[in-house]
Amino acid sequence: MLVVYSSFIELSQQQVSALVGSKGNVLLEKVSVRNLYVAQIKEDLRMKIEKLILSNFRSYKDEIFIDFDDLNVFVGKNDIGKSTILEALDIFFNEGKGIIKLDKDDINKQAKEEGNSEIKIGVVFGDLPTELTIDATNPTRLEDEYLLNQEGKLAVIKKYPNAGREKVYVKAYHPTNALCSELLLKKQPDLKKLLTEEMVCEDKTKNSEIRKAIWGFYSESLELKEIEIELAKIDAKNTWEQLKTYLPLYSLFQSDRKNSDGDNEIQNPMKLAVQEILKDKGLMNSLNQVAVEVEKKLKEVADQTLEKLNEMNPEIANSLNPVIPSPESLKWADVFKSVSITGDEDIPINKRGSGVKRLVLLNFFRAEAERRKSESNVPNIIYAIEEPETSQHPSHQRKLIEAFIELSESDNTQVLLTTHSPSIVKMLQFDHLKLIKSEQSKKVVSVERNELPYPSLNEVNFLAFGEANDEYHNELYGFIESEELLADYKDGKDTIEYIRIKRNGDLMSEQKIVSEYIRHQIHHPENNHNARYTDEQLQTSINDMRVFIEAQAL
Repeated sequence: MLVVYSSFIELSQQQVSALVGSKGNVLLEKVSVRNLYVAQIKEDLRMKIEKLILSNFRSYKDEIFIDFDDLNVFVGKNDIGKSTILEALDIFFNEGKGIIKLDKDDINKQAKEEGNSEIKIGVVFGDLPTELTIDATNPTRLEDEYLLNQEGKLAVIKKYPNAGREKVYVKAYHPTNALCSELLLKKQPDLKKLLTEEMVCEDKTKNSEIRKAIWGFYSESLELKEIEIELAKIDAKNTWEQLKTYLPLYSLFQSDRKNSDGDNEIQNPMKLAVQEILKDKGLMNSLNQVAVEVEKKLKEVADQTLEKLNEMNPEIANSLNPVIPSPESLKWADVFKSVSITGDEDIPINKRGSGVKRLVLLNFFRAEAERRKSESNVPNIIYAIEEPETSQHPSHQRKLIEAFIELSESDNTQVLLTTHSPSIVKMLQFDHLKLIKSEQSKKVVSVERNELPYPSLNEVNFLAFGEANDEYHNELYGFIESEELLADYKDGKDTIEYIRIKRNGDLMSEQKIVSEYIRHQIHHPENNHNARYTDEQLQTSINDMRVFIEAQAL
């Protein structure tokens, strides 16, 4: 006799009905047609990050909203907060069981001095499943309960008072009219007291139907506003646990991660592969059916033992009960916790040198790009990688970036990167880049093509890393020249002597502004009659040209 559990099987409502009526060959335990249908709904998982909300976390004091796309590459000067973004997401998704552990040092120092010691990390999800059930025993949907924001997105906010235990909220466009507000906080007896004869309620035994009737009656005067609702306080107290089943996997790989013998965090790609493989519902059905059979056999052994014991000492036999973990409670990932890619000396990848470790990771992501592009129904996943260029040859860097771009184009996949490499930036498109600025307050901005009046990745590298090079100088000077603005640019500027070689080989002394002096040296490296321009002169010239171009654009 086959025992089927709701979390084990994928069947449509029609298929379940057929099974129920199939001559008693199938026993449905701990399950209802509705729950099986919910299991099928969960196949449609396509939630993606659209926005990250941060405040009072490390260098991010004031609340900041960071937009996300499929591929997001964060650039900026050293210690400006690139890694902080990736680590905040690790805390949000993995709840202290990933790489990053929240502690009191994560509270922004200035905010703490001002009396604010609450960290906030929020994520706005879009691309939501068509059906997203939050309570299987009392089926209802987020939109029916007014738990989505004004844009129809799911905004989950986690607050950590004094960097301690999280409190989970949903920021929702929710009724605030006193006659129909706070319905989610009320128990059934209190809800029923609000029902009147004019309110049409299809089923007064279900809280969701009562709320629906009340909100429907006041539909013209709901007074909808965006408010924060603490999930632990609402009627369906397991709402957050239900929502978590829909969230994507989040895996963070750090370039400078130190590994110890007790290190059990996800740095080895094989451990991530285990999590991803176990998201496959067909495979889990097979594993769980095995577990059901093992449970059945164990119960038989236990029952037979107690039966024999009862013959000798009924009192003791009646005081004993077999304790067998249910198949639902089994943690299959723990079965495969020792997986690794090891060398001849049995040294696992996370204990190898950074160059070898990065090389294996490089090819893991290349393989993932190919696999996820060819397979269907892959689980949602977010890959977050700090400085993928670390310890890699330039040719490997190019292959790696190509793999990340391909990965980000796959279904149900987002890629987050940080980089310090100007050459990496030049391999990307503008819409891949997120520039972190620290002015009066922290900003994370999408890089627009109109930062200057023309598209320039050299401009991005200058803003992100302060990189002043010959190529960028040529670009700026060439733009001023093409716009016929050289005369205006040179007007009033100091000059220095430049020795030019005429066509007949004679030398001629000319006066050039610094930008011209550098331009001529770049284009005529064979002329060794002039002192080489300094890094300081190059930086000053680039700054002057940028200021001039920006002024012309105003």
